[in-house]
Amino acid sequence: MTTMTDTSNAARFREFKMPDVGEGLTEAEILKWYVQPGDTVTDGQVVCEVETAKAAVELPIPFDGVVHELRFPEGTTVDVGQVIIAVDVAPGSGDAAPAPAAVPAPVAEPEPSEPEAPKGRQPVLVGYGVSESSTKRRARKGATTAVPAAAAAIQGEMNGHGAVTVRESRPLAKPPVRKLAKDLGIDLATVVPTGEGGIITREDVHAAATPVPAQAQAPAPVAVEAAPAAEAPVAVVAGARETRIPVKGVRKAIAQAMVGSAFTAPHVTEFVTVDVTRTMKLVAELKEDKEMAGVRVNPLLIIAKALLVAIKRNPDVNSAWDEANQEIVRKHYVNLGIAAATPRGLIVPNIKNAHEQTLPQLAASLGELVSTAREGKTSPAAMAGGTVTITNVGVFGVDTGTPILNPGESAILAVGAIKLQPWVHKGKVKPRQVTTLALSFDHRLVDGELGSKVLADVAAILEQPKRLITWA
Repeated sequence: MTTMTDTSNAARFREFKMPDVGEGLTEAEILKWYVQPGDTVTDGQVVCEVETAKAAVELPIPFDGVVHELRFPEGTTVDVGQVIIAVDVAPGSGDAAPAPAAVPAPVAEPEPSEPEAPKGRQPVLVGYGVSESSTKRRARKGATTAVPAAAAAIQGEMNGHGAVTVRESRPLAKPPVRKLAKDLGIDLATVVPTGEGGIITREDVHAAATPVPAQAQAPAPVAVEAAPAAEAPVAVVAGARETRIPVKGVRKAIAQAMVGSAFTAPHVTEFVTVDVTRTMKLVAELKEDKEMAGVRVNPLLIIAKALLVAIKRNPDVNSAWDEANQEIVRKHYVNLGIAAATPRGLIVPNIKNAHEQTLPQLAASLGELVSTAREGKTSPAAMAGGTVTITNVGVFGVDTGTPILNPGESAILAVGAIKLQPWVHKGKVKPRQVTTLALSFDHRLVDGELGSKVLADVAAILEQPKRLITWA
């Protein structure tokens, strides 16, 4: 870190601190720097991507200037309020303090097959990547960091100088594509884009990650020959019986939330198997309805609406336990959570005031929620304030499960796979579309009678969807 003793120098350099990108979050991990010392930045330009316990967020710089110093390397967890970047807002106005060495990431020697230091975030078996090092130390003044020649050449290209063809300062790619590239150890600057407008697609990244046949017998796998500076995956020694993966980021938050919920709220889970043949027919009809044009219609839409009607008929289920004040908080709104499995891990964004939405509005909200989650753009605010949740485990082909409550919520409905099964219908055994529902609830808030009524109402609506009208 550079110490400014001159008043003019102090005014010349502005520092950008790690903001609170969530609701009361205390730290975030730097996933990727998009700039390096010497790069010109403008107000609103994204300079880095960080991951909190809830989501990955791109941070824009709030002023113009030239990057003077990056205070932390990629893969470092930084407390909110700490300075992460210094910018020269008056370049060329006089001598400035010597620029410290860039710290884009702790990198070993240029040979990627023999790493000597942690290399930031690594792909793991479950969820998003983790880092081998969570140090919060700042680089000492005057410290130097080894940068492979290929990385320097690429950076020169990105900065608009050097002996290579000039390209845009930042490759165009959506956040989930950037995340995929990071997991696979691919430098996006080396990927040839095929998407519209020069955008790098998932297929482009996969193509770049395809190993060259001649390298198949190399002792340490690398992504592609042209990207020696890319991050290597977590090393797995041949024949090793165990692999240890640091727990951090979204995976750490999930673990803490689930342990807290499981050992705080006394869970009760009830099950019911129901004939949803009429619901499936309704879904088919709604797909042809012009009022539903442009939105996705699927069984989850009807299940979500059925749960909302059940809550309206049994409003006490929509509550929260306030341990500090020893109060039960009855909520007169429903923020409906939808559990979503993403490459980053399990997240539960919710539809605000879902109880007020019509069926077409609910369908649009569900579609937006799912697409945003898949693109990795779900904000922390979108995951806050849920009251009840639906988890659709049926998409994995399982019958049902015993879901754990999302912390602070009173109930969660698990939906199993919808299968054609023999069923007694009007006195005869016929093939019918059948599914199993499971409702877990907090027994401090919801007793057996109330929980049973809610689950029975959801099942009754799915069996006879016309109850959406008669009961609503």
